[in-house]
Amino acid sequence: MNPSPHNQDERTIVTEPNPTEPASKNFIQIEIEKDFASKPQLAGRTVATRFPPEPNGYLHIGHAKSICLNFGLARTYGGTCNLRFDDTNPSKENDEYVQSIMNDVRWLGFEWSNLHYASDYFAQLYEWAVQLVRDGKAFVCDLTFDEMRAYRGTLTEPGKNSPSRDRSVAENLELLERMKKGEFADGTRTLRAKIDMSAPNINLRDPVIYRIMHAHHHRTGDDWCIYPMYDWAHGQSDSIENITHSICTLEFENHRPLYDWFCQNLGIYHPRQMEFARMNLTYTVMSKRKLLQLVNEKHVEGWDDPRMPTISGLRRRGYTPESLHLFCDRIGVARFNSTIDVIVLENSIRDHLNSVASRYMAVLDPIKVVLTNYPDTTEYLDAVNNPEDESAGVRQLPFSKELYIERDDFMETPPSKFFRLKPGGEVRLRYAYIIRCDEVVKDVDGNIVQLNCTYDADTKSGSPNATERKVKGTIHWVSAPQAAKVKVRLYDRLFVNEHPEDAPEGKTFLDNINPNSIKVIDAMVEPALANLEIGTRVQFERNGYYCVDTKDSKPNAPVFNRIVTLKDTWAKISAKS
Repeated sequence: MNPSPHNQDERTIVTEPNPTEPASKNFIQIEIEKDFASKPQLAGRTVATRFPPEPNGYLHIGHAKSICLNFGLARTYGGTCNLRFDDTNPSKENDEYVQSIMNDVRWLGFEWSNLHYASDYFAQLYEWAVQLVRDGKAFVCDLTFDEMRAYRGTLTEPGKNSPSRDRSVAENLELLERMKKGEFADGTRTLRAKIDMSAPNINLRDPVIYRIMHAHHHRTGDDWCIYPMYDWAHGQSDSIENITHSICTLEFENHRPLYDWFCQNLGIYHPRQMEFARMNLTYTVMSKRKLLQLVNEKHVEGWDDPRMPTISGLRRRGYTPESLHLFCDRIGVARFNSTIDVIVLENSIRDHLNSVASRYMAVLDPIKVVLTNYPDTTEYLDAVNNPEDESAGVRQLPFSKELYIERDDFMETPPSKFFRLKPGGEVRLRYAYIIRCDEVVKDVDGNIVQLNCTYDADTKSGSPNATERKVKGTIHWVSAPQAAKVKVRLYDRLFVNEHPEDAPEGKTFLDNINPNSIKVIDAMVEPALANLEIGTRVQFERNGYYCVDTKDSKPNAPVFNRIVTLKDTWAKISAKS
């Protein structure tokens, strides 16, 4: 294959774009509008696109970009977008993947105009193959795939013709029919287009149209034992569906001449193929094969593991459709391949949840605080549900003599600029009072087990006297008697290397797996968190955004997945290393 000029700058890291820049039309929209303004064959028509995944795995974040682009173009121009499954390789495809893909498309907020499968067109594709044979433009080849590779040549050397290339039309038609009837074993014969073995573009060197594969198909059963190659099924399926613009990722740029050749030589309606840059993401692998390896070798819990870049994994983690749309809008549609910094994705969910997620108090690593001068009663304080949304109102937060605070909000011998709690020091409890640490209680091993403190009753948040005393630190807390214990899963990036596939000799991307990508803890949380509906997304104040897991949570026993921290913690790690 000829190297594409668009494959340069593969390792350019695209970080957060300027959100103040005005949105503009991408190059695909510009080309579509030019086509409709100048091509007579499009007169009176509307944009017709398609999203054509192969059902051989779960969709990932890169597919989300293609979904948003193809369905978005149809939505923008009042056109149509079909969902078409490229089910031409039965050995790797099944209905589970079909259903997962349909769920993902709908979760992202789209509905297809028509649902199709490449297998819908198997009979028509075969008839067109017969047509090419009759026209002397295709032949049955006896070379194995290894032999074809040897005959193909290189980027600098032409290939050589197959010994089968000059068979008669009659013999080719007979052999093709026998292939279809199942008379030959897998790999013994193929049907190939007769184009040019010296073509600079290797894709035009007599490409394979059909291969023999005695495999059960998830829709057609055992009706077929020859299956079309992607390049043969792709353009013709687009033609059958009257697609106006076939939007592909950049690796198909060198396949476009073949797309065009098939349509032109069959004399059928000819859509326009256009390519955009695929999406790569730091700290992530995007290859379906590698994602399948992670699943099959149980490095993750499944396709929907919250650490996976699959749409189902991101959904379970707590990402929202709105955040993925925002992410796709921010990275745009480019002509050149690049690698997107994962922080752009993380900031997209931060920005969305900041505006819609309710705030709650949760202490992940608790240490008990006893307010020795507080009465043996419980009062209820007003806590703001979302400072970004006044209509979200307030909730009642219990406050009592015994509290939990985060262990790292206290230091016995702190540095000079530590503004949280310390012996003899004061800090404000959010929504509550200023407290002073009077005594540190330790067990026989010297571990801190309790802080005895006093509170200042005149410093209640919101009261007139509260503004008269100032302290530099404010920390969160939960009331111990009412606190609920919940399971929290602290998810982090699955890989420690920015480019996981960069591995030393003898190593693989698996050696870059982050051993600390998940940590499971018991947290003490305010009581309202114990009763949230499955899938609810919230902010744990001062900590991060969390989602009630959709698989492992039970009534009154939620399991919280950390979606993302409030800030990019990896930036600090990178700065230190």
